Amino acid sequence: MSASDLSSGRFRAAREHDWDRLEALIDRVERGRAPLLSDEDLFELPVLYRATLSSLSVARETSLDANLVAYLESLATRAYFILYGVQPPLWHRISGFFAHAWPKAIRAIGRETLVAVLLMLVGALAAYLMVIRDPAWFYAIVPEDLAGGRGPQASPDELRAVLYHSEGPLALFAAMLFTHNAQISLMCFALGFAFGVPTVLLLLYNGCILGAFLAIHVSKGLGLQAVAWLSIHGTTELFAIALAGAAGLHIGMAVAFPGRASRGDAAVSAGRTAAIAMLGVVVMLGVAGMLEGVGRQVVQNDAARAAIGGVALLGWLLYFYLMPVREDLDG
Repeated sequence: MSASDLSSGRFRAAREHDWDRLEALIDRVERGRAPLLSDEDLFELPVLYRATLSSLSVARETSLDANLVAYLESLATRAYFILYGVQPPLWHRISGFFAHAWPKAIRAIGRETLVAVLLMLVGALAAYLMVIRDPAWFYAIVPEDLAGGRGPQASPDELRAVLYHSEGPLALFAAMLFTHNAQISLMCFALGFAFGVPTVLLLLYNGCILGAFLAIHVSKGLGLQAVAWLSIHGTTELFAIALAGAAGLHIGMAVAFPGRASRGDAAVSAGRTAAIAMLGVVVMLGVAGMLEGVGRQVVQNDAARAAIGGVALLGWLLYFYLMPVREDLDG
């Protein structure tokens, strides 16, 4: 055996484990199994790629076995296209978000979503009972700019006009209500890192506002009409708030109870899932805005309003929790 063969053999023996590991990861990606790679695998890929480039450089400079050089060139080329190749088209990434990433993220925060819904229901029930017994509580719960003059002092005719007229004060009121709910959604998510405490309070408060408004309309004999008016867009909008709150709680729980990971690592891991869920919340708020700006004004029948709201809620539930989620979009 020549000295060059011995040198090539020692060189291969010292580095072959890294090459085999890189080749195994590349094979998994090329077979469409990239979503199954762990975080450690993803962090390891560029490190192994740089190590392979270094080996290739040494092999060329020292004139090692030509077959070895060819193998390393092929391996480095494959790794390059995996790491720096052409990105999937935009439509492919968008379809992946809706077909896989978003529903999977929502399912991952299912427990927190249930808690968020219960918190809003508790707040709504508490405020409803308080305002029904003493209407003065309405002013302590609902901000004046959000109430827009609709409170215990309003007559049934004034409240009915709000529910069935599309212009003027109603449009302004609806816009303020949508803006308020969008702000609540963003704050529920953004403040989740503080162990979830601000998120819990915001969810309770948003439920209180809903309960106070319903109490006023029920006391004037317009309870069903108010529910129908809210449902056409409210099922989507309130569900979006609950999901935003769930995303915030998911981060808060990871910070409070990180398990074996550090608080920082746990927060980062939970933040990835929560961020995907929050991107979807923005989509839901956009849908709610269209339903509120168009559907609520065009549709004046209470039954039709309630039906639209019910179908919207059922659609979201089926999409998030019953639709099959494709783990591999390319497979």
